[in-house]
Amino acid sequence: MSERRVIILGSTGSIGTQAIEAIEHLNALHARGEHPRSYRVVGLAAGKNAALLMEQSSRLHVRNLAINVDPEAVPRAMEEAARSGSVRFGSDGPERMVREVECDVVLAAMVGVAGLPATLAAAELGRDIALANKETLVAAGSLVTAACRASGSRLLPVDSEHSGVFQLLAAMESGKGAAPPMALAPDVARVILTASGGPFRTWTREQIACATRADALRHPTWAMGRKVTIDSASLMNKALELIEAHWLFGVAPEKLGAVIHPQSIVHAMVERIDGTTLMQAAAPDMRTPILQALAWPHAAAGCGRRMDPLASSCLEFSPPDPERFPALGLAFEAMRMGGTAGAILNAANEEAVSAYLGSDGSDERCVVGPMPFSAIAEVAAWTLRNVATRAIVGLDDVLCADGEARLAARARLREVGVVAR
Repeated sequence: MSERRVIILGSTGSIGTQAIEAIEHLNALHARGEHPRSYRVVGLAAGKNAALLMEQSSRLHVRNLAINVDPEAVPRAMEEAARSGSVRFGSDGPERMVREVECDVVLAAMVGVAGLPATLAAAELGRDIALANKETLVAAGSLVTAACRASGSRLLPVDSEHSGVFQLLAAMESGKGAAPPMALAPDVARVILTASGGPFRTWTREQIACATRADALRHPTWAMGRKVTIDSASLMNKALELIEAHWLFGVAPEKLGAVIHPQSIVHAMVERIDGTTLMQAAAPDMRTPILQALAWPHAAAGCGRRMDPLASSCLEFSPPDPERFPALGLAFEAMRMGGTAGAILNAANEEAVSAYLGSDGSDERCVVGPMPFSAIAEVAAWTLRNVATRAIVGLDDVLCADGEARLAARARLREVGVVAR
């Protein structure tokens, strides 16, 4: 089929808006005969940004929408669409849209565990999934990958690091033609993800503990949403990506690693059993992995920045410091624990980050006393070790663990002077 029908979950966020740009670029290539497929957006889902959602709907001629607002409080711009019955309201709107609207690929870019039900629905229905929502696999990796294998759904990674691993494995003879979820080939010794180190790469432990929100939100390389930027500063983002790589590529924890690479040019490495290491390099531009996921298995002329080798002559790599960045250790702990441990770690981190960000008055749920930046990882670690894990049989197991972890994390936050309403 030359046309690919796309649903974008999280269309008004950073990944969603860049995905639309990538789709328009691919359609321009198709019109010139330079790409075998055209792309039609058939559904858009957003959190609360109704104005941008309606603008996207009009621009792309998309009838099916989902938004997490009360239908009684519909913005004027959305009234006509709401009357037509093409808008799905509430937190379950994205899942209902995925189940009700025929499509070929779902771009999953909703932040947090909120995107899990819709992504799992796509997996169950056999839709290809361009995956930018790492929390889906962190919380329910066994459930989602099993659904993909049963239905034939493919998980096409959008994160730059996982996209890099995918490209490297595909370049090896053992990985040709395969797509995640996949089993790691025996000729792979180790998979390594890179991390920029964030704004606190050279800070001492004491400096990090006293970092302000402005410090934490000042990422040196990437422009991302607030939650992901805070995760990057704590290296929790990399911790979650390690768990995601475990499920995407079938990598055992002992074959996973991470290195600090401040230039953000090399995104992933694959070490072969013969002692050689393959590296994937590209300019730090999210449009590149987004386009690669949407265009797969075809190559397409890019719309992102290109790497200038002469401007990238100095590439630095160093090991992460577990004392300053304990989040990475929590990832390996959660993988060894198995079951709902990933869901517990993710939920605790979401609560801690929400409280930390809420202390600047932007989140009305939180009344915050002095909360050091280091408390984010401390609350996540405490919750992971104090909430019982269980085997995952179905989605209810994940959601139950998520709820229990949030309650425990809030209790721990109160102990460090944070009250979450």
